[in-house]
Amino acid sequence: MPPSFRILAIDLYERGVVLRLPFRFGVVTLTACPQAFVRVRIRTADGREAEGGSAELLAPKWFDKNLALSNEDNFNQLRDSLRLAREAYLAEPAERTAFGHFAAHYRAQIDAAARQQLNPLVACFGPALLDRALLDALCRAEGLSFYQAIQRNAAGLDASLTPDLAGFELDAFLASLTPAPQIALRHTVGLVDPITAADVQARVGDGLPETLEEVVAATGCRHFKLKVNGKPDEDIERLSRIAAVLEPLPDYVVTLDGNEQFADAEAAARFWQRMRATPALRRLAGATLYVEQPLPRATALASDVRALARDIPVLIDESDSTLDAFPQALACGYTGVSSKNCKGFYRSLLNAARCRQLNAASAATGGGTPYFMSAEDLTTQAGLAVQQDLALVNLLGLTHVERNGHHYVNGFAGQGASAAEAQAFLQAQPGLYEHSHGQVRLAIHQGLLDLSSLAAPGFASQAQPDWSGLQPLG
Repeated sequence: MPPSFRILAIDLYERGVVLRLPFRFGVVTLTACPQAFVRVRIRTADGREAEGGSAELLAPKWFDKNLALSNEDNFNQLRDSLRLAREAYLAEPAERTAFGHFAAHYRAQIDAAARQQLNPLVACFGPALLDRALLDALCRAEGLSFYQAIQRNAAGLDASLTPDLAGFELDAFLASLTPAPQIALRHTVGLVDPITAADVQARVGDGLPETLEEVVAATGCRHFKLKVNGKPDEDIERLSRIAAVLEPLPDYVVTLDGNEQFADAEAAARFWQRMRATPALRRLAGATLYVEQPLPRATALASDVRALARDIPVLIDESDSTLDAFPQALACGYTGVSSKNCKGFYRSLLNAARCRQLNAASAATGGGTPYFMSAEDLTTQAGLAVQQDLALVNLLGLTHVERNGHHYVNGFAGQGASAAEAQAFLQAQPGLYEHSHGQVRLAIHQGLLDLSSLAAPGFASQAQPDWSGLQPLG
């Protein structure tokens, strides 16, 4: 039987993050942003108490891209989601499994958020952080790593919210998941990122890579995520310049992020055909694994993307706003879905189970295994956020992950962490971090991240933030 527990306390905090380089989020260029932190305390059925934590950036213009809203409006939406979730999770003192706490409030959270004009992506942000903190506490109480907890289904995951998985052997699926000791980093090339030194108007001068050329030389990356803006002439020119930088590499792979920028499926298909027909992009097009969320979320799940998907796999990201979004997308011709901890790790696990079930059925009829998950980032920061996300996608069996928080933010220093906090994470997570250029930051060697330290008790972290140095959630 999965262990059950009561929730005793939920505390919400935040801390400001300053970017060393501007990052373009589709319609906004970000230079600073708060990071939210959650700390919980639980009591198990046999009376033991434990604490757990989680963290995530309050990213603007991703959860809600309404141009009438300011960045501060977006921050407040996500704060409201956290408050709604805290109120709901604390309102009932019931003893439940970790997944039971999530399932008990899933639909009510979305409905309560809707009454405040918050969309489902925003609504699910709060529970996503609370659920990670709760599982962290449970893992510490039980002396389990995140990997062990999921493999043993200590969270009590079931198909009660996903009827399409009824009859699927969920426990056997979870038990089959096997983490790897390392994962390839897929470097994001944002829409305003400099490609070569000629693009840099003013140097940051902190010794860290600023251009794509410098990233390749410094990190050894061979995986890249390229953002496009839906303007074919501009995109083709920019992708050609990127291709020229990548050309000397003996091998590389790329993914394309459409950022909801294409008006319709036909426009996205025309762009892909033009890209394939451009001589300068022949190798890059051949190295492209999939296209991510090319259509606006308002129309994506009502649009037939089969014409595009016949040439290149297409996945949903922003459209993955609820537990039933992926099945809806499958009916439109999509075959992939992203994993992002900000949408909830239970959703990632259930969508991974769906891919396993779909691929087994497809393979049985000679159709191959076309259904897949990808590991995407929302500028996860050094510490709890990046470690918990890395542990999740690693356990899912994904071999490369988009990472961009380390590039746009100067390690722990850029997020306002004390030197003592940074040092604690450096010592607690050997191999994952390094001290370089005066700060503690992710260690990237030959394009890889060392994940061996994530298997300790807790949700992928042996260290905790300096809670006393955080501000109450604004």
